[in-house]
Amino acid sequence: MPATGDRNDPYSAFNFIIEIDGVVVGGFAECSGLTMEQEIIDYRNGDEPNIKRKLPGQQKQANLVLKRGLTQSRELWEWRKLVMDGRTERRPGNIQLLDEARQPALQWNFREGWPCKLEGPALNAKASEVAIETLEIVHEGLEQQ
Repeated sequence: MPATGDRNDPYSAFNFIIEIDGVVVGGFAECSGLTMEQEIIDYRNGDEPNIKRKLPGQQKQANLVLKRGLTQSRELWEWRKLVMDGRTERRPGNIQLLDEARQPALQWNFREGWPCKLEGPALNAKASEVAIETLEIVHEGLEQQ
């Protein structure tokens, strides 16, 4: 096959944005939990004593874990506070992986998300690191576009 000069380089993992309910919610330093999994059901026919069949079970999604430098913005805290006060507000959102020109290349959409955990920074007077907060979002489905 002749060389065309076209390259298909992988995308950089550091170039992404996060939208919740259509609003970009700041520059997150890290995003994990883009995991989709299927439970496995073992099944054995009565006439096949030495063979176990593997059947697909329920789907499972990991929680999204987002980390960012702590700022004065209280938007995420207020969303978490609604849940703590018994007024859970479920929101759709997406994580967009950007190409080198900062244009969306891949996107993961989640639905019915709500913050199940908000963790403040570890404070240490002997360190000179940025104060990082962690938001964990539980959701009811993840799709890649």
